Amino acid sequence: MKNLVTGIVLTAMGIGSAHAGGVERSTQSVGILFEQGTYAELSFSRFDANVSGTSAFLGPTIGAGDMAPGYNTFSLGYKQALTPSLDLALILDQPIGADVDYRSGTGYPVAGTTAELDATGVTALARYRFDNNVSLIGGLRALRTSGTVNLPFVVFPNPYTLETSKETDFGYVLGVAWEKPEIAARVALTYNSAITHDFDATESSHQTGGLPVDSTFKTEIPESINLEFQTGIAADTLLFGSVRWVNWTEFTIDPDEYRNVYGNALVFYTNDVVTYNLGLGRKFNDNWSGAVLLGYEETKGDLTGNLGPTDGFKSAGLAVTYTNGPAKITGGLRYVDIGDATTRGIDGDFSGNYGWGFGLRVGYSF
Repeated sequence: MKNLVTGIVLTAMGIGSAHAGGVERSTQSVGILFEQGTYAELSFSRFDANVSGTSAFLGPTIGAGDMAPGYNTFSLGYKQALTPSLDLALILDQPIGADVDYRSGTGYPVAGTTAELDATGVTALARYRFDNNVSLIGGLRALRTSGTVNLPFVVFPNPYTLETSKETDFGYVLGVAWEKPEIAARVALTYNSAITHDFDATESSHQTGGLPVDSTFKTEIPESINLEFQTGIAADTLLFGSVRWVNWTEFTIDPDEYRNVYGNALVFYTNDVVTYNLGLGRKFNDNWSGAVLLGYEETKGDLTGNLGPTDGFKSAGLAVTYTNGPAKITGGLRYVDIGDATTRGIDGDFSGNYGWGFGLRVGYSF
């Protein structure tokens, strides 16, 4: 059942996580540490969403069109057992990100708005196993982040623009795990510390006459807690899932000039986010296994920003793994029902939105 666990579970839980907390694109799983021996993997995912809404802020009701372009993400992972008790892993991924594009010419109050948030993370992990099936997990995480924003609000003669520096800063990972191999049971609880970036930025607005001005601001990529679990419930059948809490109320993008002009932060959240995943996997034979997965994030009902007009989600996914000797290939498909949202300032009504995610993971044991 090992091949079922580390291929299908990680791929199925990773695809379609685009709207977890608004900008989250990685589950920050430590599952790779539980692979046997020396192991490497490459993952690719694609998410395409339809996120559209309407607003009557300027008088007649106007549609925004789809403001969420599809995007790709990837990750690389390598794990090696140094001793019978000590494992090391290195993970390269894209833990957060955002792509916003309100099409120009629609007449929507924020038509022409674009924004990008790009981040690349490198995480080094270690796991030390004791004789009582308990493991300690620890590691360091480096995150390189940057962003751009263009807000051509029609009520001002000059648009607001923001371009940040690329900043690299560090955090840590701490955790504990328990296993019972006889029934394929495992519980892993990990804490990811916050990472604070001190950005240098260039901003412009109608108050600067459209001329660029230099500014600085801090952004905290929030701390999180992951609970990952699995257990065999019958021969070749596995129940698995996760609960992930992220302290999104500490995440703000608050540049100086934007606050001077509009009196508040550019991006902020009013609630922390808990994301739930639950799945059932089945090994059919020595080569094939499959899984179904359900996901849930509560809809809070608070106003959201125009750069992230979503509020929670429900999802359902399927994944299948083909194993041939040391190689395994997992593919997954996930449908995401994106929660309805109302945006601040212009009362944008975003409802009936959805997305499709596809993931592919190739793993090889040496």
